Amino acid sequence: MNKVILIGNLTRDPESGNTQSGVAYCRFGLAVNRRFSRENNEVDYFNVVCWRGLADNCAKILAKGRKVCVSGSIQTRQYEQDGAKRTAFDIVAEEVEFLPSGNRNDDGAPQETEKRQSVGNSGLTPVEEELPF
Repeated sequence: MNKVILIGNLTRDPESGNTQSGVAYCRFGLAVNRRFSRENNEVDYFNVVCWRGLADNCAKILAKGRKVCVSGSIQTRQYEQDGAKRTAFDIVAEEVEFLPSGNRNDDGAPQETEKRQSVGNSGLTPVEEELPF
């Protein structure tokens, strides 16, 4: 099984476009803090790619610094740079959930623009703020 779930912040604004065959894509970098690190500031960086409707939604909503939860799979690709063969690892997103960044109103509730939203291959769907558990 190839499944990965990451929570982190975008390291740059998303780059979007269409392939030659017209399929929409969106790429962004994700910085993820290590949960159990000897030093508190250890961070891992990942390249994330989204396709089709998910790519369109991410390109419209995401920006550098935005906190997200990405679930998908790891994909490897080979390329050559300066005569040396290299391997790159990408996260192919199946779902992206837009998380609140911690900005709160006076009553402690997330600001209207910071409410959680979930985007999957089916499109944009709001997620309940309060969970029953």
